[in-house]
Amino acid sequence: MANTESNMLPLGTKAPHFTLYDTVSENMYSLDELKGDKGTVVMFICNHCPFVKHVNKEISRMAKQYTPVGIKFIAISSNDVENYPDDAPDKMKENAKEQDFIFPYLYDESQEVAKAFDAACTPDFYVFNDRMELIYRGQLDSSRPQNDLPVTGKDLRTAINSLLTGVPLKIDQKPSIGCNIKWKK
Repeated sequence: MANTESNMLPLGTKAPHFTLYDTVSENMYSLDELKGDKGTVVMFICNHCPFVKHVNKEISRMAKQYTPVGIKFIAISSNDVENYPDDAPDKMKENAKEQDFIFPYLYDESQEVAKAFDAACTPDFYVFNDRMELIYRGQLDSSRPQNDLPVTGKDLRTAINSLLTGVPLKIDQKPSIGCNIKWKK
């Protein structure tokens, strides 16, 4: 497993706009159509990465907890599907159903959205407020497939709860660690 860290986009950055294909609904959606009333979590994930597989259940659980209170979740896969066919759109749809994702799982075929977010790894998490300004980026929590720590979503939950309560976020934002995004040559 390659251990690639997040690039840590500067806090306050406005979310880059995009329109991408949702592999679940088979529709095109823009960020404006998908964003939450109170906040938005954008996640760069994929199907084959062991780091993502390690956190899929928690991602699904968190989306079910926070979506009803105005926080929307959006997953994006930007991997090169020619060299990584397990990450192809039809497999993304299957994976979303298997993991019981209630959020769109978007395909970034051109990889331009990943570049706009300065995404580096899977999983990579970004939390934007209601004005689509970045308030958190980095890890879900400190659990990794090889370290035996439980998957709790602690860091991401802290960021979302801060957003919901209006209490300033006071945590050391640590980069996510995962597989590198599989860039096209």
